Amino acid sequence: MVKAIAAFAFSLGAVASVAVLSLPTSDATAHQHQTVPAAYTPETQPPRPLLASNHLPLQPVSWADLEASTPFASLLGIEDQFWDRNAPTAAASHDRQMLLTAIDHSLRYLRTSAAASAYRQYPVPGVTLNRVRRSLERFRQLVLTAQSPTELRSAVIQEFDVYQSVGRDGQGTVAFTGYFEPTYAASRTPTPEYRYPLYRVPANLNRWPRPHPTRAQLEGIDGLQGSQNQLRGLELVWLRDRFEAFLVQVQGSARLQLTDGSTMTVGVAGHTDYPYVGVGRELVNAGKFRLEDLSLPVLIQYFQDNPADLNAYLPRNNRFVFFRETAGAPATGSLGLPVTAERSIATDKSLMPPGALALIQTQIPYANAQGQLESRLVSRYVLDQDTGGAIRGAGRVDLFMGTGALAGDRAGLINATGQLYYLLLRN
Repeated sequence: MVKAIAAFAFSLGAVASVAVLSLPTSDATAHQHQTVPAAYTPETQPPRPLLASNHLPLQPVSWADLEASTPFASLLGIEDQFWDRNAPTAAASHDRQMLLTAIDHSLRYLRTSAAASAYRQYPVPGVTLNRVRRSLERFRQLVLTAQSPTELRSAVIQEFDVYQSVGRDGQGTVAFTGYFEPTYAASRTPTPEYRYPLYRVPANLNRWPRPHPTRAQLEGIDGLQGSQNQLRGLELVWLRDRFEAFLVQVQGSARLQLTDGSTMTVGVAGHTDYPYVGVGRELVNAGKFRLEDLSLPVLIQYFQDNPADLNAYLPRNNRFVFFRETAGAPATGSLGLPVTAERSIATDKSLMPPGALALIQTQIPYANAQGQLESRLVSRYVLDQDTGGAIRGAGRVDLFMGTGALAGDRAGLINATGQLYYLLLRN
C-alpha cells in the first residue's frame, strides 16, 4: 500500500512473519504444505551458490542450479487445493480466482503511462515493460489451461527464464514479513471512549517548512494534543485505542466499524518527511525483547501491560501519516491498484520490477486442526504490487495477508528468510 509498511519483526519490532497462537477453527487453510519442524532455522538450509556480483538487484540463474541448491524445489509452484481439478472445492476455486485477479490488476497497471515511465528507468538488462507484460499474459493462460501442478511447472521451466533477487547478502537471502488491513472500532465524533484521531492531510502540507514537525510536536507525547496545533480541525475519525490508531498509520489503510453501525474505509493521503522507525526494533534495542521473540501479538500485549511506554516509544517514529476516506475501496498498493491477500508483495520499487510475476519461497503461518497458527514452508506465485517505508533493499519482501483480525495475527507472525524470484518469458 502507499503506506509505512510495518514489516512487523523488522519494522514494528524487530519484524511482519514460530510462535503458536490459538485461533478459531473456522479458518480453513486453502493449501496443505509441509509443516516446518520445530528445530527448523534458515541456517539449516544447504549453502546456496553465490550470485554474480555486479551490483544489480536481480541476477539470471538457471533452473538446474535452483533445483540443486534450494531445499524448496519440490514445492515449486505447487498449490494443492488450487489444483484439485477432480474434486473442486470452494476454497480451491477462490484461491485460483484470487491469483487471476492479482494478475489482472498487474496487467492493468502495465498498460499505463506510469508503468512505461518506471520501466524506462529500470536498471536490469532484459527486464522490460513489454517482456513483463507478455510474461503475465502467458502465465495467466497457463493457469487457466494447465491440468496439474506438474504440467504448470514444466511449462514454466520450459518457457520462462528466472531472475533471483541478490538478497541482503549477495546470496539470495531475503527477509520476509507480512502486513494487513486492520479492522477496528471507531467513532465519527470524539467521546470519552473514542479519543485517538486519524487525521486528514493538511491542504498546505507541501508548503510546510522542513524539517517537518515531529510526531510528538503534532499529536503530543500522549497522542491527544493534535487539536492544539496545525492538526486542529483535520480529525477524520476517532479510535478508542492509541496503539490501534498507530497501527493504522503503520499499515496505511483500515476498515473501521463505526458506532453508528456503518463502515468507513481509509487509506493514506500523505505523510511527513521522516523515515519510518519501528517501535518493535526500539523495544529490542532497549532490551525489552529478543529480536527472535517479537511478533505483533507480543507487541500488542506488551503495550496493554505497559501503557505508559506508549508515550516513550511511539513518538520515536516521527513519520506521521494522514488519511482520506476511500468509500469502501479495497486496500490499495503503491501502483494504485488493489492488493490481493497472499498474492501481492511489497518490495523496494527502486530495485524490483513493478507489477511483475514473482515466486516466493518462505514460511507462512496457517491454522492447524486445533486452530493454532504454525508456519509451513510454501512456494507461491505472487505479483509485485506495493512498496513501503520500511521495505528497503534487495533483501526485503512484505506479503499482504488480507483484512481483519486473523490476517493481522498471521501477518504479525511472519518473520522468516527465504528467496524471491521473478519469472520472465524467454525472448
